[in-house]
Amino acid sequence: MNAKLPTTMDALVWTAPSRMEIQEAAVPAPGAGEVLVEVAAVGICGSELSGYLGQNSLRVPPLIMGHEFSGHVVQVGDGVLMAPGKLVTVNPLISCGDCSMCAAGLPNLCQRRRIIGAHCAGGFARYVVVPAAQCWPLPEGTTDIAGALVEPLACAVRAVRHAQAQPADPLLILGAGTIGLFCLAVARAEGVRNIVISDRVEGRLRIAHAWGATATVDGSAADAREQLRTSLSGGAACVIDAVGSNATRALALNLVRPGGRVIYIGLHDESSPLAANYLVRQEIAIQGSFSYTTADFGWAIDLLQRAIITPGAAWIEERALAEGAAAFAGLIDGTISTPKIILRPAKC
Repeated sequence: MNAKLPTTMDALVWTAPSRMEIQEAAVPAPGAGEVLVEVAAVGICGSELSGYLGQNSLRVPPLIMGHEFSGHVVQVGDGVLMAPGKLVTVNPLISCGDCSMCAAGLPNLCQRRRIIGAHCAGGFARYVVVPAAQCWPLPEGTTDIAGALVEPLACAVRAVRHAQAQPADPLLILGAGTIGLFCLAVARAEGVRNIVISDRVEGRLRIAHAWGATATVDGSAADAREQLRTSLSGGAACVIDAVGSNATRALALNLVRPGGRVIYIGLHDESSPLAANYLVRQEIAIQGSFSYTTADFGWAIDLLQRAIITPGAAWIEERALAEGAAAFAGLIDGTISTPKIILRPAKC
């Protein structure tokens, strides 16, 4: 039976570049094939930071962002057999299911794809309506925070698959934010033994070291490039750029060995000039990595079940939804260096 719910809720709304505010919004009602989820935990993604600044073409204000979230199903629409009360994680990538890409098992490349929190209201609110098909019941014992980590972990799973790194291959990861750290964890779980990671935040490098990085390099150091070269004798077999700035995209090409692979997953700058003649002459393979497939998403849940990644206060900070605007501002100006901020809408 569907629960008795309030008619209004608090939502964190992006209203203009660099501006977010708590607003009162109507609690949405699920339609046929949909469910209403009471959001328990929702992460702030790096792509949302660029969206917040007005630099991401997918997002148009006013918008309730939030695509990394878990919560409890509290109402179901017509035709939905799912029982209310179940803790679920939500796959925010909605594909058409009919095109050639979907038929090939690549819903992330569907040209009619939509993303919850980008094309429609997301999880920065007490309640959100999502298609029932996008809800993945979480295994018994899985926490709501772990559920909110499934989506970014699935992104890392796909990037590491594209990297095709062998156990002895030197792998370089640029950026030790959530995605970079998750790529480190996934690569180690796949048996890659030599992983170098670079970031400009000392605390994030300490986390990377604790997670098993072979070497860490402060990207802000004057000799950072030389340190990376020393750590990657002969160059990296593969580089995963989890930042996506002009500088890191160029650095990735500079540090990969001839015949190596560069995986671009970061989305910071919309476009970047690349040394095209150099990559041709060195036969460097460039691979974009966007989102994930259904298999990647399922693998991410499995990795969390196996405790490949364990949520903890060393790298996760929980805040009430009402603190969301301040969290975005702090992540942008660098006063917050914690890799992952989790917002709690129930504490707003």
